[in-house]
Amino acid sequence: MKNTLLISNVTIVNHDEAPFKGDIHVNDGKIIKINHNLSDKAERYIDGKDNNWFLLPGYIDMHIHGSAGHDVMDATQFALHQMARSLVQEGVTGFLATTMTQSKEAIESALANVGQFENNEDEASLLGIHVEGPYISKKRAGAQPIEYIILPSTKQFAYWHKVSKQRIKQVTFAPEVEGGFPFIESLEDLNVIASIGHSDASMEEVDRAVVLGVRQATHLYNQMRPFHHRNPGVVGAVLLNDLVKTEIIADFVHSHPQAIKLAYRIKGAKGIILITDAIRAKGLHHGDYDLGGQTVHVSKDGAYLSNGALAGSVLTMEQAVKNMKAITNCSLQEIVAMSSTNATKQLQLATKGRIAEGYDADFVLLDENLNVQKTICRGKVVFEK
Repeated sequence: MKNTLLISNVTIVNHDEAPFKGDIHVNDGKIIKINHNLSDKAERYIDGKDNNWFLLPGYIDMHIHGSAGHDVMDATQFALHQMARSLVQEGVTGFLATTMTQSKEAIESALANVGQFENNEDEASLLGIHVEGPYISKKRAGAQPIEYIILPSTKQFAYWHKVSKQRIKQVTFAPEVEGGFPFIESLEDLNVIASIGHSDASMEEVDRAVVLGVRQATHLYNQMRPFHHRNPGVVGAVLLNDLVKTEIIADFVHSHPQAIKLAYRIKGAKGIILITDAIRAKGLHHGDYDLGGQTVHVSKDGAYLSNGALAGSVLTMEQAVKNMKAITNCSLQEIVAMSSTNATKQLQLATKGRIAEGYDADFVLLDENLNVQKTICRGKVVFEK
């Protein structure tokens, strides 16, 4: 009976089937049984019979720099533990620790730090690293410090992958810069997701990059060549290409609600990955914070550098899901796709992103207003309201 959990009378939601009322028996972090009226003995019981609760696969945030006063670039174990512990409050059960454009030494220090990281049981799982920059376009730097932008190097990146103990899962770069196209092909050998972002590529250059292996776009609309009817740019290219999944920061600051709705209409739920791009100010009071040596001012209007550039967000995955539902009126199955399953498919995580026998017991329990009631990681209740 040790490490067992029984969840009863909840509506189970997956991305590709009708939601259904059921019970789930979990043992040692895995789903053992799903059925009606299970009477298995367990160490912990959760009964939803008096609540209209929905059980979804835990949220996966593929793009997050910081939270709760800490940042991946702090390059300390303490920072990663504090981030991982804070994220469960918003329903996140897994995330990619995201670096940013900095000196080679600072990036290597952050990568080595993640390479040594081991999760505690009360934390969201650190699933790997998302390297954002420094191989990006100076024209589309945004909040990435321009002085540290460099050209892609397959040799350097292979070394970084080694430093991280092969934990790099995604890299955001601009394929059109010198060395960008050969760089894409090298990523396939490392099994790293090639994501176009901070890019000034033409539509033709994006199409070429997709042929070579680009399969994702980083924070759609933001810091990419915008759509023009005579030059569709990065935005037009990634919206139209079914091979590319697009990250979206659904905070209504980074993109107008109707622009998010447009992306949903074109890409459908299967083509969108909800992310936060959050910085260390997430979950804290408004004020001034550090982002890669730059001062970021956080207010109700968002997070900005002194030059007016948007600098990440303070968005939670819980709010991203609510915003997406509000603007698109998408189904709960589509929410599962955008908040979990699409990310797990990109990351090739065979036992996550679905509630089924044999899968990992990573769940978020929501009320009918999509408020997080409980978060369950590896079969353990790690957060409850």
